Amino acid sequence: MNIEQITDVDARAAKHAALGDASRLRIVDLLTLGDLSPTEIRVALGLPANLITHHLNALEAVGIVARSRSEADKRRSYVHLTDTALHGLTPGRVERANRVVFVCTANSARSQLAAALWSAHSSIPASSGGTHPAERIDPGAMAAADRHSLDLPDEPPRAHDAVVTDSDFVVTVCDNAHEELGVTGHLHWSIPDPVRIGSVDAFDTAYDELERRIIQLAPRLAAS
Repeated sequence: MNIEQITDVDARAAKHAALGDASRLRIVDLLTLGDLSPTEIRVALGLPANLITHHLNALEAVGIVARSRSEADKRRSYVHLTDTALHGLTPGRVERANRVVFVCTANSARSQLAAALWSAHSSIPASSGGTHPAERIDPGAMAAADRHSLDLPDEPPRAHDAVVTDSDFVVTVCDNAHEELGVTGHLHWSIPDPVRIGSVDAFDTAYDELERRIIQLAPRLAAS
């Protein structure tokens, strides 16, 4: 982890610590819809002025709130949320990649669907491979792709070691592939094998879960 990442985590931790007080959370709630003077905050919360000052100082110290002088009564100030007040409060890592490669065992269903879904949600290139590639993409996967207007490649499954390079961001989408490869991948998604079950529901469930995870990952993966 580099210095920038450590600093970012420290800043996020400081925000969480500041918001660990119920009164400060209430202040942030009040400020989400508009600016308030410290006196107005004191009245809304029913707390003494010195305690309101303490809470505002704590929130200001971590960059959640800022104050501006009134253009009318120069003795009055208004408190507002900063542009970055709530940034970083949702846990999540950000990565960089030249290409994303999805890997399962046969490269006949989950990894193929994942790569196609990724291309629909991100401009970062995607590919797929299998630890033990099948001879063809499974018909159930093809049918699921058709039901969701998703284009799968017109080529046979490929071995992951013929696809993956050192610069790729690797996501294993089946437990067998993940456990066979060990910790060589960047992420693992435990998606049940729809081919083993063979039903339309199984393929649609795998599709939906892959899409949900890809929608979450795509904004947090930047091009290198």
